[in-house]
Amino acid sequence: MASFAFRRAFLVLVSAVALFTSAITSAPAAQAATVPLGVNAPYLYLGWGSPPNPTSVMTATGTKQFTLAFLTSDGTCSPKWDGYRNLLGGREESAIKKIRAAGGDVVASFGGWSGHKLGIKCRSAAALAGAYQKVINAYKLKAIDVNIENTEDDSAAVRQRIVDALKKVKAANSGIKIYVTFSGTATGPVTPIKDLIKRAAASHLVVTGWNIMAFNFRTTDTMGTATIKSADGLKKTVATAYGLPSADAYRRIGISTMNGKTDLAGQKISVRDFNTMLGYAKRHHIARFTFWSVNRDRSCAPGLDADSCSGVKQSKYDYTKVVAQYRG
Repeated sequence: MASFAFRRAFLVLVSAVALFTSAITSAPAAQAATVPLGVNAPYLYLGWGSPPNPTSVMTATGTKQFTLAFLTSDGTCSPKWDGYRNLLGGREESAIKKIRAAGGDVVASFGGWSGHKLGIKCRSAAALAGAYQKVINAYKLKAIDVNIENTEDDSAAVRQRIVDALKKVKAANSGIKIYVTFSGTATGPVTPIKDLIKRAAASHLVVTGWNIMAFNFRTTDTMGTATIKSADGLKKTVATAYGLPSADAYRRIGISTMNGKTDLAGQKISVRDFNTMLGYAKRHHIARFTFWSVNRDRSCAPGLDADSCSGVKQSKYDYTKVVAQYRG
């Protein structure tokens, strides 16, 4: 009887140790699964720039998410990749399937610098929301990025249309994450975006992250320091508009940067600058830390142009590896 009780106690102890060990070894995987979608999703563009195989990037860097760019108008209120590639049956759908099969996911990005803007071509908030929804439905998206550049923020009417459309998208898609990305200056958002944020607050639209593109402006600082100053300016704008304390406002802002040479002659953003930004992101738990683009995350070589390499000396995917460390 004593022998049986001893064996039973021993088996219970072994089982408990096994469960504890399993919990310890499975923790990283569980943690990886809880990283919010979009928090560290670098841009991947499949239109040009010698795009890499996304699953190869995942294996090499540990990143599990990408921001696929860009969805624009086909000349009407209809979204297509670069304004002409269909949502289904093409390279983007194929990439999304591969990324998800490998355990990752995507954010779809509307807008960008080039092409016709949906915010302008769609003449009402309902129509614009319908264009966003068409893409959400096509890919069963859990997150979108609205990248507002080059004329889409010029008109007060269009800015309000975007706000109203995003309210409709939030109402129709429980839990969806919405990121809004825009141009920045050395001191924060450009003036039209300040107005957009004020309109969003007045309309009670809360987005997951307001993301500043903190480059292409003159500065005497290192780009790591300049980015932090620009992001702090965005934080102040968001805090004022929404009536938030600084700690909460930080959690609603993001950084969308560029790797290597930027579009401004002589400006370069180094891996060291990325690490400076990473430290800032971790200190303040910002909503998003991303960059343009994975296509450029390699040194230049014959046959590669400025859209397919960084223009600085680096190892492959150096920048993506930094961003992949950010977990919110």
